[in-house]
Amino acid sequence: MRKNISSLVWFKSFIVIVLLIGIYFRFTNLDGKVYWNDEVHTSSRVSGYNRTEFVNLAPTEIVNFQELQKFQSLTPERDFVISIKALASSEHSPLYYILARIWMELFGDSIIVTRGLAAIISLFAFPCIYWLSIELFASSLIGELSMALLAVSPFHLLYAQEAREYSLLSVTILLSSAAFLWACKSEDKANRNSSKGRWFIYAVTVALTLYTHPLGGLVIFGFGVYLLVVEKFRFTKKLINYIVASLGGLFAFSPWIYVFIVNGDGIGGWVARDISLMTLFQRWWLNLCSIFFDLQVGYQDNLFNIETGMDMALGWTNPVVYLGIIVAILVVFSIFLFCCQATNNSNWFIWISLIGITALVLGLPDIISGGQRSTVGRYIIAIYLAIELMVAYTLAYLINSFWGRGMAAFLISLGIICCFNITQADTWWNKYSSFYNHEVAAIINQASQPLVISNSQRISRSTSLSYLVNPDVKLLLMEEDLPTIKIPEGFGEVFVFRPYQDLIDVIKENNYKITKIHNLGHLWRVEK
Repeated sequence: MRKNISSLVWFKSFIVIVLLIGIYFRFTNLDGKVYWNDEVHTSSRVSGYNRTEFVNLAPTEIVNFQELQKFQSLTPERDFVISIKALASSEHSPLYYILARIWMELFGDSIIVTRGLAAIISLFAFPCIYWLSIELFASSLIGELSMALLAVSPFHLLYAQEAREYSLLSVTILLSSAAFLWACKSEDKANRNSSKGRWFIYAVTVALTLYTHPLGGLVIFGFGVYLLVVEKFRFTKKLINYIVASLGGLFAFSPWIYVFIVNGDGIGGWVARDISLMTLFQRWWLNLCSIFFDLQVGYQDNLFNIETGMDMALGWTNPVVYLGIIVAILVVFSIFLFCCQATNNSNWFIWISLIGITALVLGLPDIISGGQRSTVGRYIIAIYLAIELMVAYTLAYLINSFWGRGMAAFLISLGIICCFNITQADTWWNKYSSFYNHEVAAIINQASQPLVISNSQRISRSTSLSYLVNPDVKLLLMEEDLPTIKIPEGFGEVFVFRPYQDLIDVIKENNYKITKIHNLGHLWRVEK
């Protein structure tokens, strides 16, 4: 691999400029997009409310929408210990949420603050992917190109601006991968004295990864499969050290394993919701593209309908479809060249540790029995990172040619264009069920003396909407199994937002007319 270009001043300047652009995007318009359903759950857990309390404490009288935001704010009554107990009833690992609690105690609980933590954490992915590139390829050039691609990746920007743990998951996957390879090298004669210290550091990264998200365990398991392959299925000292260190990290995580078993409320059943093979393949293609080019830039409607599994048809008249095809071709070409030119160990590590195990565990059930696990981008972060590393390898291999520089300029330019559009938008595909909240709020805000009715079990979705509606908009949350309903007088227009079917039925049975006025946003108008 030719590396002379990496020493040139213009190339170094180019990498620095791309990194600065990526950093700028991460902190631009942090509060611009809808604070969606999952982010509402982040704030409520950090504030000390578990899912049951969040619903049970919902006001049942008419209130201002903003009244719901009290469940998003820290109070002296719900201290750090209560916040941990609230986390113990969820399906998520606690590390990010503990950091968020500390962060909010220091700087407040505004949207900019809560999302700002994820943005700051995302910056640590740059040195981590550089370190992994050094351990994997012994090439600073690949490390620099990997950082540049990650900096302006539309996918990584989306989760760098979301108050969830997924930017931290990117960091811990990269960190544990680099630490693992670093520890493996300590078994060489020249590094044998540092072996124990390196494997201890790796064990710490295992615990950090698991405390960030349980799916990180797939990558950790992949390290072992990779070692079995490269060690030719021999029970070597390197494999023993991996097992001991990984078990040490798993033991450190064991208290939360107990929490998952005893108190966890499980992962939402929506991930197993069946979708057609055509939708499955379309989403895989969209996910593949979104590392470098996000097709949402060419569409106003949401590309991912997670709730119904019926995605919109992209059509062939939109030019972004053809750009997506070009990007996919470049990615496939990069994968092919990487497989042909990279060392066996690099190939095995990428394909087994970062891609293979995650793809098998999430993708195979989707193909065999149906589901959409492998189409949810935040669950397959390891695969995104693997593809970025393979593309960076290809760019480094071809960088002294016109085609290599052109490909680098093309992908980075596309990324910058997408990132600019993302920072200016008020919603994006990763907001899933809350994608249309801005349109719903606009309809409600235009009404005279509006009242919005919803189910109390949908309080998180109503809370998401509360950040967008005017202060004078009133809310009435209805409890379950109501035999009858009487809509209060004195309101100009009455809306129903995201109702369960039983609420619709009760409204109809009490001689009200209910009409759906925003199909995908699930907004209804009620009249006598």
